Amino acid sequence: MSETSANSVVPGISAKQDKHPESLSELLKELSENAGDRTTLREIAEALDERSFGAFLLVFSIPNLIPLPPGATLVLGLPLIFVAWQIVAGRHKIWLPKPLANYALEKKTLQKIIKRSVPWLKWMEAWVRPRNWPLSNPLFERLFGIYTLFLAIIVVVPIPLGNWLPAFAIATIGLASTEQDGNCLAIGSIIGIVAALIFALAIFLTTALFNSVV
Repeated sequence: MSETSANSVVPGISAKQDKHPESLSELLKELSENAGDRTTLREIAEALDERSFGAFLLVFSIPNLIPLPPGATLVLGLPLIFVAWQIVAGRHKIWLPKPLANYALEKKTLQKIIKRSVPWLKWMEAWVRPRNWPLSNPLFERLFGIYTLFLAIIVVVPIPLGNWLPAFAIATIGLASTEQDGNCLAIGSIIGIVAALIFALAIFLTTALFNSVV
């Protein structure tokens, strides 16, 4: 891994192409095959085009699904807030700060990551496909962004094991977004509601315990 300028391009795949592979796994596979010696995160985001928000939500959720020391979510959850806020702001494509956008992966590293990810994506894509997509206008997209932002904030709050379920909900929502699967979006939203209720219960119990001690 290294940093490089964002002037290079990913040969054979870009946001300006007329056609993209239908599935995210095929898109990533094509990106891997046509990548240059180094590929920046900006180039990956441009290649993902309209799928970039869902894909980055999925990618940034994964580290939060791993048991981590207390306080780690304060750092690992921030990218989720960053992405969700851009959805609320009505951006059509993801924006990355220059240092992050110019961060580059060597071709071998990129191919290794994608090679490990594709089998899991293919398994999920057997169940996730374009259908019943409800986010057909800017208002619904922003409401979706507000909901995702709320879940991302819950992820950041340092409650032991409290970040796993909302992170899983965001990962499911992100996957649904990449494939425009309304059924998957509904499942992710329900998981998010459960996560929010558990979070509210944890806050209530913590507050009650604190008041009883004081």
